[in-house]
Amino acid sequence: MKNKFTEKPKKLFWILSYKSLIIAILFVLLTSAAIFTVTYSTLQHTLRSNVVYQALSNYKAQSLFYFMHTENHHFSHAFEEDFSPPPLSSVALQLATNIRVADTRSLFGSELPGFSIFDSHILLAGEGTDYTTIPHESAPPLESISGERDLDPAESKTYEESKKQSQTQAKQSTGDKKVVYIYHTHSWESYFPLLGMQGEANENKAVDNKTNITLVGQMLGMELKADGIGSEVDTTNMTQKLNEKGWGTGRAYAMSRSVVETALQQNKDVDYLIDIHRDSLRQEKTTAAINGKSYAKMMIVLGEANPKFDENVKMAKAIHEKLEEKYPGLSRGVLSKKKTSGNNGLYNQDLSDRSILIEVGGVDNNMEELTNTVKAFSDVFSEYYWQAEKVNAQ
Repeated sequence: MKNKFTEKPKKLFWILSYKSLIIAILFVLLTSAAIFTVTYSTLQHTLRSNVVYQALSNYKAQSLFYFMHTENHHFSHAFEEDFSPPPLSSVALQLATNIRVADTRSLFGSELPGFSIFDSHILLAGEGTDYTTIPHESAPPLESISGERDLDPAESKTYEESKKQSQTQAKQSTGDKKVVYIYHTHSWESYFPLLGMQGEANENKAVDNKTNITLVGQMLGMELKADGIGSEVDTTNMTQKLNEKGWGTGRAYAMSRSVVETALQQNKDVDYLIDIHRDSLRQEKTTAAINGKSYAKMMIVLGEANPKFDENVKMAKAIHEKLEEKYPGLSRGVLSKKKTSGNNGLYNQDLSDRSILIEVGGVDNNMEELTNTVKAFSDVFSEYYWQAEKVNAQ
């Protein structure tokens, strides 16, 4: 015969045990999320994206205190009154499948080729910009980046002429201060016309260790100097550096980060960081005709995981709007990328609140188009810079 006086304590024991188990599980999950949040600024440039990290980072540590307050009401002061805890079923589902209940894109992102682009946000869209025309990373296997071609003779002539035109005297100057640091995380990215490979169908072949995107950076440095803004242009061969470390192209941002950090330590005058890339799209989507001239279209890319994201957005929007005003159709807009879309949504932009990544043209753009774009960007950036300096001086 069952004793009702012993059954009730047993039932209470199992209820308390169940609640304790739930709290213990939540404690482990949410403490991990809190630890990731606190240490993220130092880990994000090397930490690779994974299912557990993505799941935990979506929830606040307040969730732990919410559930604990059911047993001890003193914990009710640790979370906001209108705070709603995440459903345990949602957390479990994401941990098991990486499917986010509130985001239907996660049902297809890892299964359909190209669908992961929707982890990016078009903050400002330029002419012709939508999710089918946004940039994607160019990170081929290191072994496929072996060439060291000379600049095509016809393109070289255009390049030399642009250098002569840049030798003008600016009305105002930063003097000996080099306030802009220009670098190239994917230094191997090149353009078919520069390599004498016009008409090549495979965009992945637009790579070279000598004739590449660093020429665009050097042109920008010259144009900024002509506008009175001192700059330093880094031309590090990232392919070589990655090979020395035994790293793949997927760790290029970790490599460029060390380069930028060293530069910032050596030059305290640097205020702006510009990482220049080349998109893999073809000519019809990366070329614009403006006032009778042909330009390589450009886009500004920002990382959403950057703690200085809001400040960088302000600068990016101001530059985009000035480009739209003076060179309508040149800017493809401003794109932000989440931590789930690659490189944890950082792109080394936490190193400065005045940091941007720009995609200049695509694989088919030639030196004339690149030169016109660099001049236009320098014109707009210089105007933005001197306006900002005027405000800061007040």
